[in-house]
Amino acid sequence: MAAPSPTPGTADPARPAPPRPRAPRPAPVRPAGTAPPSGRFARSLKRNLTAHGFLIGAVVCFAVFSWYPMIREFLLAFQKTDQGGTSWVGWHNLTTVYHDPAFWQAWRNTLLFTVLALLLGFAVPFVTAVVINEFRHGQGYLRLLVYLPVMLPPVASVLLFKYLYDPGYGLFNEVFRFLHLPEQQWLQDPDLSMPSVVVAATWMNMGGATLIYLAALQGIPGELYEAAELDGAGLLRKVWHVTIPQTRLILSLMMLMQIIATMQVFVEPFLLTGGAGPEGSTTTVVYLIYQYAFNFNNYGAAAALGLLLLVLLAGFSAAYVKLSRDDAE
Repeated sequence: MAAPSPTPGTADPARPAPPRPRAPRPAPVRPAGTAPPSGRFARSLKRNLTAHGFLIGAVVCFAVFSWYPMIREFLLAFQKTDQGGTSWVGWHNLTTVYHDPAFWQAWRNTLLFTVLALLLGFAVPFVTAVVINEFRHGQGYLRLLVYLPVMLPPVASVLLFKYLYDPGYGLFNEVFRFLHLPEQQWLQDPDLSMPSVVVAATWMNMGGATLIYLAALQGIPGELYEAAELDGAGLLRKVWHVTIPQTRLILSLMMLMQIIATMQVFVEPFLLTGGAGPEGSTTTVVYLIYQYAFNFNNYGAAAALGLLLLVLLAGFSAAYVKLSRDDAE
């Protein structure tokens, strides 16, 4: 007997169902704003080339304006320039500089300026920063007031102090006359000329150091001061036992930078006292280099003296770094 045929529209149970067709896999969707791999590589290459271009430009500028003059000075220290030509003279320039009577006087004046600048110019910015840090309101105005002399042109600041130091109508002598004190020849007295230059230089340059110290002070945790106050410490004890130890690193770094800067002082004595000062009391090493180069046209001697100053500062910096590293270990 034949099996009944299936009714149209119904599946035959004896016949397997045909396989269903697979749905196509959706293509991966790239996030918006992204480039294909080739475009991403091109953009990365362009960005790297731009960064290296800026870096190469900076290195070229540094080489042209810093490395080349240093190498040229080193070579010129052992050469003699005559009518546009140069000839090798060996140690002659160093011997000439060493036997100059102004050589040792310039070094003594430079060291005196450095010592006075450390006693006055290193302590005053730190004390000013400590005082400003104690204010709860108006710190922004005080910071602006302290930094204002740095924003003034150096020539204008020096001429201002030259007016204040004037023996006839200067403000300092006016104050002395009001207090019935003897008037002073600030820039004409060999004993007062260098301290007067130091005061002017300190006022002109203390703003930057004060802001650096103030930033370091504001980074000290307040819990340390609170613990010191609970122990009964006053302001001076808090500064000695909390502030100075916490800012020792920045203090030592600023001292190194100030020594290097003060050993190269030139603008202040040159504009206040004409460079040499009364009886050569403000003649510095850099001013002597200026005299050799532009007054005596002896560029070899100027380069030799500059090389001596470079060696001294480099040796001092190396010794400082060595001592700091040993102290840290």
